Amino acid sequence: MGKKVYIFDSTLRDGSQAQGISFSVLDKIKIAKKLDELGVDYIEAGNPNSNPKDREFFKEIKNIEFKNSKICAFGSTRRPNVKAEDDKNLNDLVKSGVDTISIFGKAWDFHVLDIIKTSLEENLNMISESIEYLVKQGKEVIFDAEHFFDGYKNNKEYALKVLYTAKEAGAKWLVLCDTNGGTMTAEIHDICSYLVSELEFNNLGIHCHNDCSMAVANSVTAVQDGVKHIQGTFTGFGERCGNANLSTIIANLQIKLDFKAIPEENLENLTAVYKYICEVSNVIPDDKEAYVGNFAFAHKGGMHIDAVNKNPVSFEHINPVLVGNERKILMSEVAGRGTILSMIKKIDPKLNKDSEATKAIMKKVKELEYEGYQFEGAEGSVELLVRKELGVFKPSFELIEYKVIIDKPSATEYSAAAVVKIMVNGVREVTAADGKGPVNALDMALRKALEVFYKDIANVYLTDYKVRVISGNKATSAKVRVMIESTDGVSTWTTVGVSYDIIEASWMALVDSVEYKLIGYNKEEENNE
Repeated sequence: MGKKVYIFDSTLRDGSQAQGISFSVLDKIKIAKKLDELGVDYIEAGNPNSNPKDREFFKEIKNIEFKNSKICAFGSTRRPNVKAEDDKNLNDLVKSGVDTISIFGKAWDFHVLDIIKTSLEENLNMISESIEYLVKQGKEVIFDAEHFFDGYKNNKEYALKVLYTAKEAGAKWLVLCDTNGGTMTAEIHDICSYLVSELEFNNLGIHCHNDCSMAVANSVTAVQDGVKHIQGTFTGFGERCGNANLSTIIANLQIKLDFKAIPEENLENLTAVYKYICEVSNVIPDDKEAYVGNFAFAHKGGMHIDAVNKNPVSFEHINPVLVGNERKILMSEVAGRGTILSMIKKIDPKLNKDSEATKAIMKKVKELEYEGYQFEGAEGSVELLVRKELGVFKPSFELIEYKVIIDKPSATEYSAAAVVKIMVNGVREVTAADGKGPVNALDMALRKALEVFYKDIANVYLTDYKVRVISGNKATSAKVRVMIESTDGVSTWTTVGVSYDIIEASWMALVDSVEYKLIGYNKEEENNE
């Protein structure tokens, strides 16, 4: 592998500033451990001066041994007209117990004069004295030159003074921040190449925000121009439009440009780490995310699928296995017979593309999609459809009836109740459950009934629920499509239901979800017989 670049992850600090993100102390510890396993160099964990949660994190993290990553505390330079040794923020950073400190200072004269309202000379003193104080305490200091690119474009001389001041004070890394996220890639190239080639800065970092959707491109460009330290968040989330997405940057640098960002053997864990951090952060993973998204290597068009089956290079820029992802062939009315055949062969390897079964399944898929079904991504319902058409599907239960009652106004958060009656191998089971709405009540009642016969159902839970109105011109009598994503903690699958009745469409998707989970159980039972 080529030159080493240093990955600085700010998911726990900058990422936590995204709307809807709130980490517990345990969440932050889990993510930090996962990033350490991946092999990132720095983990910026928060500001011990900002809130009790971050203070608790730094207290707990002392008891954990990290093999690859340095835990970093974040704060600002000293306040104007206060001695560094008397500044509470700096002293809290020292007391955090970590050896690496990231502090930010203003590199744009506008911010110095109009926002923090001090003199340009005092701002330089704040930077130098803060860094010198932390270095004397034995800390490795990373200096974030906030608003550097805007400052450089408006007052180049002063922005450079900020960099030289931080360098002379002892900062290990000088990080150029595109804080407003408005700098174009050509500007990044011109400025970074000048700083490295002409001014011979050899310890530069880059910190890009994504307000123009340029954060990844700008970060990669900076590295190509000689910047060696890259900051971002692993999922790309952060304040406003987010930060540079490290999952994409790492893959681009390591696979495309032959830099060493993380240990080579860990690259195949990239997708799993991305999904893990999304799960802990309570964020739905972006299916379209480059390299690690569910759709990154998904193919739907028949000609595309045919070409990929012949040679993946035809429509895939890398082998998905390199980043721990996988190729997905999506079932749909435009997918072609080869796609359906590949799914059929998983169940009956003897069938071929000209078999009547393949033609019948193709016809059934087109009919259902005409009615409003969408099978791309709904792999659970697809396999069940194929099994039913081949005559090898054995239902796990028989529905006798279900009833849903909705109370409005409701005295509690449980506004609905459901009664489900099912039959399994001649044994009747009747259960009832409360729910936060009718679908939740049905889900709870169905699983409660099935757990009597299938213990594994207890591990299954819904991770996503989507409703799409198909025929909107019919107002409240419109047909709807419900897609449900389920998991048992190991595997994840999606199922679909379509009806004019949203409860019935939800029920259909719920039933497919549990039937898909129980396919293995029924196979085992058949083998035992």
